[in-house]
Parts: sequence; structure tokens; C-alpha cells
Amino acid sequence: MPTAELEHAISPATPTPDGTMKALVYHGPGKYGWENKPRPTIQHPSDVIVRVTTSTICGTDLHILKGDLPAVTDGRILGHEAIGVIEQIGAAVSEFHVGDKVIVSCVTAGLKCDFCKRGMYSHCRHGGWILGCTLDGTQAEYVRIPEADGSLYHFPAGDDEEAMVMLSDILPTGFECGVLNGQVKPGDTVAIIGAGPVGLAVLLTAQFYSPAAIFMIDLDDKRLAVAKKFGATTLINSSDGHAAHQVMELTEGAGVDVAIEAVGLPATFAICQEIVAAGGRIANVGVHGKPVELHMEKLWDRNIAITTRLVDTVTTPMLLKVVRSGKLQPAKLVTHRFAMNDIMKAYDTFGNAARESALKVVLTNGEPRG
Repeated sequence: MPTAELEHAISPATPTPDGTMKALVYHGPGKYGWENKPRPTIQHPSDVIVRVTTSTICGTDLHILKGDLPAVTDGRILGHEAIGVIEQIGAAVSEFHVGDKVIVSCVTAGLKCDFCKRGMYSHCRHGGWILGCTLDGTQAEYVRIPEADGSLYHFPAGDDEEAMVMLSDILPTGFECGVLNGQVKPGDTVAIIGAGPVGLAVLLTAQFYSPAAIFMIDLDDKRLAVAKKFGATTLINSSDGHAAHQVMELTEGAGVDVAIEAVGLPATFAICQEIVAAGGRIANVGVHGKPVELHMEKLWDRNIAITTRLVDTVTTPMLLKVVRSGKLQPAKLVTHRFAMNDIMKAYDTFGNAARESALKVVLTNGEPRG
């Protein structure tokens, strides 16, 4: 999102008084600031308080700043991805202790409701996606994590925080909402529309299933070049408006088995509808702030499936094993690093991703590594 659209005011990065902390606070569309806020405290026996060591900015945060998610109200601390250390613990928490280093999941799961028992943690009746949405989030010095036993993962000793923070959100999001919902299979032809961080997470995890071809479609040649390094077989720049035509030519009129939307715009969802093959699948990953047009007059007889999903994070334990094995290296998505006190500059960089060649922007409470 261009910074010209934002009306943020930078608060000075001064030490906070006792009982307060610094945090990135939302004040309505286009307005946010780095401000003093009260430190969170234990409110329920299932809570823990985490001192944040590493966080990052998500494309969903930019959607919030544009006003696409009205559930986020004035005064909310943003952010839903983090690594940190537990400083306080509620009496009902059994899986974690003070001093444990943890991966914070973007989804809060109580593990007991009907949705959780179906593996739909995103719709947990006591949680779901609340961090940085309806509950203060992780772009701060401290964060309260409710339902901690189902919402945190132990950080493997000696591992890389930059790699592990990708397990908070983008890796399970790309894998679950794109690859699993799209039912990617060996030999499939797959198209991913959007080569941002989540689209690249789709690309990385789609290769678990050995598709025959992966088309990556984006407006930015720099991001397409990254996608090529990460395993895309065909690159298509969509800036001329002919991306769908190119895909159909390259597939000899058949289209793709799986079209994965990873942007959240009417135009990119339209491409998916134009290129999906008979019997194919459209998997939506992007956050949509505007209505899209569904062309049922063309799709009604095509035997296709269209799926939507909010990440459930049920695959996080498996993805954690793959990252630890070295077969999946999500830290390669990191292009910029900032101290948390420089979060306003980090947002400017991430919001101007094409100009800055930005993918994932990592924030650290402390000195960022070079």
C-alpha cells in the first residue's frame, strides 16, 4: 500500500514508564502510531504473557490499515506473528512455563469447542484469529496469549527465529488455504496468482506434491525472479492484462488443474476463473476487502470447486519438522530487518514492496541482524 494513503504519525522511541510498553496502534483507516500502551496482564487462568523478541508484518495488516477489516477498531495493537519468551503464566496452563521460548500462532485455539474438535481452529468459539484483530497483537514489546496450551509451540533450541516466525502464519496459511484446499497432486499444473510472501509460501509447499508445472503470475518482475529461484517453472507478468490468455496458450487451451488466488483483489480472482481447467480447483488465499464477480454463466458446467479458508494452523507441527530438517527454508523470504522501534519505517518499506523489493520484513526487540 503506498505510504501516501496513510496518515500515520511517528511517536518518539523513548523508554517507557513502569507498567507500560511500546506498541503499534491502529486508529482507523490510514492512521496508526508507535505509542505507549499499558503492558498486558494475566486475565484468565489459560493466559500467558510473552515478551516479544521477533515479529513481522503481514499483508493482512495492510488490509487492516486500508479499512478492509471493520472488526479491527480504534486503539487495537496490530500483529499476529511472533517469537518470544514467557514472562508470566496463568494457573491453568500446563504445557508451558515461565522462561520458555515459544512460537506464537496467529490462531488462538482452546481445543475444546466443536470447531476445534473438527480441526477448524480458525473458528474456535473462544479464539480463532483474534490477535491483532479483536485482541491486542504482537507488534509490541509484550503480548497476552489466551488459551496458551493450544496457541503456542515450543521453540526448538538453537533454531533461527527468522525461519520460525514464518510458522506463525504464512507457511501454514499458504499450505492449508492454497495447497491443501487446492488439492495439489503429483503431475498437476498449478497457477499461483500473486508472488508476495504468502504466494511464495504456496509455491514452496506446493512442491511437497511434485506438480508438473507451477505458473507464477504477478505484476512485479523482481518478485517473479524470486519465484523462479524458489521453483516456479513459468513466470508471467500480468501488467499487460493478458495473463489469462498466456496461461491458456501455454496449456494449449486446457487451463490449469489448480488456480490459487494469493492477493485478495477482484482482478486476480477473475484470472483464476479464466484459467481453471474443467474439473479443476480454485483455492482462495487472499484477504478480500471488495466484492468479486463470480462468472457462473461460464463456470456452471465446468465441474470445478472453489474453496475459501482462514488458516487453522493444524499443519504447523508438521511444517515445523520440515523446516527443522532443512528441506524448507522460509528464512529466504526475509528481505528487510528492523528494530521494533523502527516499525514505522518498516511499514513504509513493506507498504511500498515493489519500490523497496520487500518480501518479509522482520522486527526485533533489540538490534536486528544485518
